[in-house]
Amino acid sequence: MKTKTKALGLMMAAVLLVTATIFGTMAYLTSTDEVTNTFTVGSVAITMDEAPVGTDGKEISGDRVKANSYKLMPGHVYDKDPIVHFQPKSEASWLFIEVTNEIADIESKANDYKSIATQITDNGWTALDGVTGVYYKSVPANTGDAAVDYPVFQGFTVDGSVTGTTLESYNSKTVKIIAYAVQADGFTTASDAWTTGLGK
Repeated sequence: MKTKTKALGLMMAAVLLVTATIFGTMAYLTSTDEVTNTFTVGSVAITMDEAPVGTDGKEISGDRVKANSYKLMPGHVYDKDPIVHFQPKSEASWLFIEVTNEIADIESKANDYKSIATQITDNGWTALDGVTGVYYKSVPANTGDAAVDYPVFQGFTVDGSVTGTTLESYNSKTVKIIAYAVQADGFTTASDAWTTGLGK
């Protein structure tokens, strides 16, 4: 009986030893992979300037400027060429210009004269419905290394019939242009970009 018990004990130990050996050498089937997202930041940037002019309103040599001063005279032609520069690496955008023209009433009335407002639309800007003096363009991303230029207008002429007395009331009047840009993504219309994107 003792021998049987001893033999049974040795056999159980052998089974345990084999089981331990099998589990000890078992390898699990595994696999691994990963996805890494790298983010860059988009941008939208513009600048605006115009050619420098003398007091007679004629363009002179020199770097482009942010402002000019003019002496208004009847029938005189003035150079004024504001340009919006859409900077490199800018995302597709809605561009806007807000034009306050305080001399519109004394611009030339000649049949062949193109007013500031007409020149703006001739340059591809569209008047924004319901907002006086605001125009827009939808522009693609600038993926290049140089700015893309969007001219606003080229100049203006004071009507020849304007008297000196009338001109006196235009002392210190201005033609002011403000440029804006907002990303196109997320805005399906110019009105939405103006009101929501720019908070106007």
